This record gives sequence, C-alpha cells and structure tokens, in this order.
Amino acid sequence: MDILEFLGIFGGLALFLHGMQMMSAGLEAAAGNRMKSILEKLTANPLMGILVGAVITTAVQSSSATTVMVVGFVNAGIMSLNQAVWLIMGANVGKTTTGLLIALDVGALAPVVAFVGVSMMVFIKRPQTQHIGQLLAGLGFLFIGMDMMSAAMEPLREVPAFVQVMSTLSNPILGILFGTVFTALIQSSAASVGILQTLAAAGVVEFSGAVYILFGQNIGTCITAVMASFGVSRDAKRATCVHILFNVIGTVIFTVLVMIFPLTDLIASLVPGPMAQIAVMHVIFNLATTVLLFPLGNYLAKLATRILPDEVEPVRKEESDMRLAYLTPVTAAGKDGGLGLSAIVVDQLRNELHRMLEMARQNVDTSFKAVLDLDVAPLERVEKRELYIDYLNREISRHISRLIAMETNERGSTIISSFFAISGNIERIGDHADNLAGYTRLLAEKDIALSQYAREELRQMRDVSIRAVSALLSGEARDKDWLSHVSDLEQKIDDMTTNFRREQLVRMRDGTCSDEACILYSELLTDFERIGDHVLNIAQELAKTRMAL
Repeated sequence: MDILEFLGIFGGLALFLHGMQMMSAGLEAAAGNRMKSILEKLTANPLMGILVGAVITTAVQSSSATTVMVVGFVNAGIMSLNQAVWLIMGANVGKTTTGLLIALDVGALAPVVAFVGVSMMVFIKRPQTQHIGQLLAGLGFLFIGMDMMSAAMEPLREVPAFVQVMSTLSNPILGILFGTVFTALIQSSAASVGILQTLAAAGVVEFSGAVYILFGQNIGTCITAVMASFGVSRDAKRATCVHILFNVIGTVIFTVLVMIFPLTDLIASLVPGPMAQIAVMHVIFNLATTVLLFPLGNYLAKLATRILPDEVEPVRKEESDMRLAYLTPVTAAGKDGGLGLSAIVVDQLRNELHRMLEMARQNVDTSFKAVLDLDVAPLERVEKRELYIDYLNREISRHISRLIAMETNERGSTIISSFFAISGNIERIGDHADNLAGYTRLLAEKDIALSQYAREELRQMRDVSIRAVSALLSGEARDKDWLSHVSDLEQKIDDMTTNFRREQLVRMRDGTCSDEACILYSELLTDFERIGDHVLNIAQELAKTRMAL
C-alpha cells in the first residue's frame, strides 16, 4: 500500500466528516428554531417522544446532537427526566438511518448532489435556499468521501499486519472496546458506523467480527452527552446516565444473543453485501433494544436516580458557592454542530440571566433600604451578591463569546448578541446598587444625616427602581405594550432625577443641606438615573429577542 492510498483514506475521511458537519449546520440554519419548538411543546406521551427523537436525529444525522439538546432542556427545566427517556430512545432509533443511506450505495449520484448544493450556496442569495444547498452539498461530500475511503482501503486486504490486527477484533470484548474508543474519539456514531461499513465493503473486516465493533460504537456515542453533562443539574446528568444505560444494556443483550444464536449468519443469508448487513444489524440493535426497554422507561429513570442521587444542598448556597445553575459548558457541545448547541444555550442563557437580574433587583432594594435606615449591617450581603453578579457576567460572557463563533443562524446570532448586552447591563445595575450601599457606609462614618425631604425622595426612588427592575423579571415581556410601560418608568426616573436635583438646589440655598450631604446625595441621584437607563437598555434587547424567536 503506497502513500497515495493512505492520503486517499485521510482525504475521504475528511470529506466524509466535513459533509456530516455541513448537513447538520445547514439543517440548523434552515430549521433549528422549529425543531426547538417541537421539543418544547412535547407532551408526556412516550410514543410521541420516541417518534420526535427519531425524526430529529434522522434529520440532523447525529444522535449526539439530539441527546445533548435533551440534556440541555432537562437542565433548563423545559422537560422532565421521564420525557427525556423517550426522546433518548428515539434518538437511538434515528441514528440508524445514516448506515441505511450508505448501504443504498448512491455514490454515483454524489457529485451531482454536491454540485447542486454548492450551486445553490454560491449563486442564490436567498438565505433559506443557501441553507438547503449547504445540506445537499454536505450529503454529496459525505458519499464522495465514502467512495474515496472505500477505494483507498481495498489494498489493506493484502497487508498481513493490518489483517491480523483486524482479525483480533472478532473477539467480543476487544471488538466492543475498539468500537467504543474509536467512536468516543471522533464523537459521532454515524461517522464511525460509516467507516466500519467501508472497511467491511473493502473486505478488511468480516461481518461476524464487525457486529461487536458496531455494538461498541453505540456505547461510544454517549461520550458527547457525558461531556455536555459537566456543570449541569442533577436531572440533566441522569438523562445522560439513561443514554449510557440504554446502549450498555443493548450491547450486553446482543453480545450474548450473537454468541448463542446464529443471528449474523441469518442476516448474512438474507441481506446481500456487508455494508447493508451492518446497516440492518444497526437497525435491529436499536429497534429491538427500544422495544425491550420501552415498558421499562420509567424504571430506567428511577435507576438513573439511584445511581445519581440528589446532592445535599450546602448551607448558604447563594452566598458561598458561586456556580452556574443552568448553563452547559459550550465546548462540550461544540463538536456536534450548531443545532443542539443553540437550542440548549438560548434557554439556559435566558434562565441564567433571569437569575442574575433577580440578584441585581435584591441589591437595589437592599441598598436603598440601607441608605434610608442608615444601617450598614446588610452591606456585607450586598457586596457578596455583587461579587456573584460579576462572576455570572464573566461566565455568561465567556459562554456567549464561544457560542457566537459557532452560531450560523442569523436569528440565533441576534438573540445571542442581545443576551450579551443584557448581561453587561445587569452587571452595571449591580455596580450602581453597590455604589448606593457604599454611600450608607460614608454617611455612617461621617455621621451625616439626610433631611426628611431627601429621605422621602429616596423612598420614591426605591419604589420606582424596584418597579422598573421587576418589570424585566415579569412574564409580561410578550405583551405589545410592555416595552412602552418600561420606557414610561425610565422616563419617570429621568423626570424624578431632574426634579430632585432642583429641590436639592433649593435646600442648599436655604441652608438645610450640608455640603457633604449634598455631594453624596448628588452622586446617589446619578446612580438612580443610571439604573433607569440600564433597565431600558435591557428591555429593548429583550424585545429584540422576542422578535427573533
């Protein structure tokens, strides 16, 4: 086997993997939000859950993308663990379609499909058509890559060392281990099954040994969901555990079945060609495992709960344990393309920002109250909460910066950019609340008393500030008059600031306000006004996200 044949293998593999990525990205850009809506509206009906999981996985050609999406929705609280079980079963059924497509041997049409897809991307400016073209081009590249690998691998049959290595994989344990590790490395069972079919078609591996590799590939595909489960809720981790249990149980059952019953001989006698035989075994494995485990779906969820029991909540969690409550690490989902990524993270970002905004609201309320009561006791809580807000802003911004680089959907990019602006504005509200708390300490240290008039104005400031921030937290953002309501509150804050500055000048002329008190009060008014500005900025960005969804 010469160097050109080795290059052919790597070149074919590159086209194959790139084609799969293009298909997934094209589908996400064309229909990602609609698929997300299907999942969000999913009922608790088990059969419907399996059907939806299978359809989405068939469309994106990646069970990992669907499973990572499910983990994210469980983490975001959009669906329960029991609902996730059925979707995961459906994802395992849907992933078999790639092998069936490859087994159809439509490679002769692949250049035509790729040409049509590329032409749509290059010559047609309509975004939706370009996305469909990207999907078709990816499909064409996938089959071209398969043909290149198949042609380059044929000489491997004549290499004794390679044949000897592959022959050892007829051992069930070694075959399962190889399939698991190989699939975990490339993070795509569809790709690894396609490569296995190519090896079988080239005569490098026998069907009787390929089945064990195939079983291991089903386990290896769980690695992406495992990576996505880092830093998520306990139920989201359990969804990943269900995914692993499904494939491990199926592997154990079918390994024993193949060893005691001539299932491979039966399939070989009924199905012509090793590529089709592997595809059929892949379908049988996942369909049969789904049928067997379907009555036990709720027990799988309970078993996952036993394996991963609830953690004991730490004392003073909000004060001492800074963490992300909803976000899944972006890097874990990144290799599966944009679909699962944006579908998960958009909802998780929204929940994380809501949590961050609630902390800012508490700080605004507590800080104004501290100034009014001239009480420094709550300031420690304000400062700790401010550190938490800064932490969340930093982590959210880090996630968004990674997500922007991967997002191909224009609407998704708009939403993500708005979330970035929202996070920054919430952080600034927290800063101004922290400034208010600092004035309390200065007033107490210098024994400065605010006049009764100033204290009454402070109460009015506190009331309208809380109303404005609370409006952002309410569920009324979908109402058409909501933005106007927030704008009116911001204008009221501006008007109050102007009026209170005028009243302060009157008190200064009358001598009822000390110099130091006037300086602090003037600074306080500036922070009050800035809070209103940032509230309006957040409301405008929220309105953009509503229009994009």
